[in-house]
Amino acid sequence: MYFYSSVTILAELFMLAMILHVLHYSGFTKTQKIWYLLTFIDIMICAGAEFAVHCGIYNPVFAIPLTIITVIQFSAAPLLGVLFIAALGMKNQSKIIISFFAVNLIVEALAAPFGLVFYFNEQGYFRGRWFIIYEFFYFLSLIYLIINMIIIGRKFKRRDILTIIMLLVILISGLIPMTLYKINITYVAIAMGSSLCYIYYNDLVQQDTMFKLLENQRKMSNMQSHVISGLANLIENRDTDTGEHISRTSTFVWRLAENARNEGVYTSILDNHFISLIYTLAPMHDIGKILVPDSILKKPGKLTAEEFEEMKKHASLGGKVVSEVLEGITNEEYLEFASDIATYHHEKWDGSGYPFGLKGEAIPLSARIMAIADVFDALISKRCYKEAIPFDEAVEVIREGAGTHFDPKLVAVFLKYKEEFR
Repeated sequence: MYFYSSVTILAELFMLAMILHVLHYSGFTKTQKIWYLLTFIDIMICAGAEFAVHCGIYNPVFAIPLTIITVIQFSAAPLLGVLFIAALGMKNQSKIIISFFAVNLIVEALAAPFGLVFYFNEQGYFRGRWFIIYEFFYFLSLIYLIINMIIIGRKFKRRDILTIIMLLVILISGLIPMTLYKINITYVAIAMGSSLCYIYYNDLVQQDTMFKLLENQRKMSNMQSHVISGLANLIENRDTDTGEHISRTSTFVWRLAENARNEGVYTSILDNHFISLIYTLAPMHDIGKILVPDSILKKPGKLTAEEFEEMKKHASLGGKVVSEVLEGITNEEYLEFASDIATYHHEKWDGSGYPFGLKGEAIPLSARIMAIADVFDALISKRCYKEAIPFDEAVEVIREGAGTHFDPKLVAVFLKYKEEFR
């Protein structure tokens, strides 16, 4: 009695834990949850029925109720394989479950009055000479489970071979004592097997979900890169001077950021993620120029005061363009980073820049790095309104701008590694 009580309690606790997990787990569909709940409830019912029969407390008065309970148990137990396969995602299992249960129930109900599969007498429960009928249905369910686990396993790249081996070992460990020695520990083995399979498949589902998430992130990253590349090309088509400028400034910001980190400058901000972002998004810094009229953008001479005010608008407009183009295809951090570069790269350290006159470290670090790269490349490049100046003269302009136009810490890094900017 104590043995069966312990075994039953263990099986019931296993299933109760699984039921609680299914109810609170968000990784399954509603249909999958229902199938898992039915599977675990079925095990609980069968384990409870087996305990009622084998607990050691028997009275011949209860022979008929116990016969009915055992018929239900023998009809429901072979359903476990089909229920579990339905829970694992195999489609169209409802009709199979209903048919299987109906056949089991009819056979057991017809055999029960004659004691062919089992019977109760004055001493208690005994197996009938045709107990093999129950074993056949049970074996059929087991074969169905294994075959369909292999089929379902294809979507998990056959990783479920471990589950199948684990399941077989546990179930055989439970079936052999029942079949050969009439020791009824089958349902604790089934409970353990279903729990382990559930945990393992849950892990596989999470792995595949993570893989899909990473794949979607990769696709999103590619989409972002294509959008940035397309916008950069659009700028290049508007302003033939800007194309190579975009490529060079991306390289310049990357070198400046890397060297600043190596020198211990802004190391709390300049991590790999930041440097990757600034390199990727640097081409967006002049995106606002697509809204500047050609008459101003391509003017060969010096701009008038009014024209320069119009040109200055590309900074604030750039931030808006970035937001409108990238919103919905990227996360908030990515969007904010790109907008900062486009909006604030003309701000100056002493507060005399535009569009908002930000000062010092109030200017985002990405924009401060971009400012040095942008100005330096503009100095060494030929434009429609000016000639390129020599490298050393451009370096001197950056040096003189330290503390007024540019962040002095970043200028110091630039000067130390200036040869990398040739």
